[in-house]
Amino acid sequence: MAISMNNHVFKGHKTLLGSKFVTYGELELPTRYDIFPKSSAGFDWGNGGTSSIQLGFSMLYQLTNKELAQEYAILFTNEIIKNLNSRDWMLSANDVLEWIEKNCAGKLPQEFKQENIQTTSTPVKNLQQKATRKSKKNRTNVVKDICKELGITQKQLAEILEVPEGTVSSWAVKDEIPRLGKKAIEFYKLNVKNQKIVDSYRNFQELLQNQ
Repeated sequence: MAISMNNHVFKGHKTLLGSKFVTYGELELPTRYDIFPKSSAGFDWGNGGTSSIQLGFSMLYQLTNKELAQEYAILFTNEIIKNLNSRDWMLSANDVLEWIEKNCAGKLPQEFKQENIQTTSTPVKNLQQKATRKSKKNRTNVVKDICKELGITQKQLAEILEVPEGTVSSWAVKDEIPRLGKKAIEFYKLNVKNQKIVDSYRNFQELLQNQ
């Protein structure tokens, strides 16, 4: 019986402050620590570290079996996961299966082969190139995104954090924010949220008094 994977895709998302999430078919992708304890720090991508290997294994295991996923997790990580350099990326089940058929020397179980899978995704000739292309297309800048989210300029962000404007500009060029900077931004966002709550309460009190 054909396996239905219509619209099933792997999606990765990294928040502005560094938290990482991966889903498959709109559900959270299991880490599979119980059968492949390579890393207990969650998933990662854009590198060949243990958290990236954990992701590589989990993606392969989702579509095949334990033995194949264990054998090819590192190769899949080096060829595909390392090329996912953006905070948001997407790969279809069909894309991953095409890589498996090409690289796993006939070890893909018959029930998982592409001809037995119903999928709406379009096959590609080279998943490694596709991963790189999508990453470049979706690449953003963490500093610019934070400023956009807060509705402020980089100069205003520097004033809020009480650091030189050149420091924030340097973060934007490197596309990274140091740990203490992230903590300061989180604290500022929490203060803004709390202030909105206070303002709403005050407006509600004034409305009651004017009745």
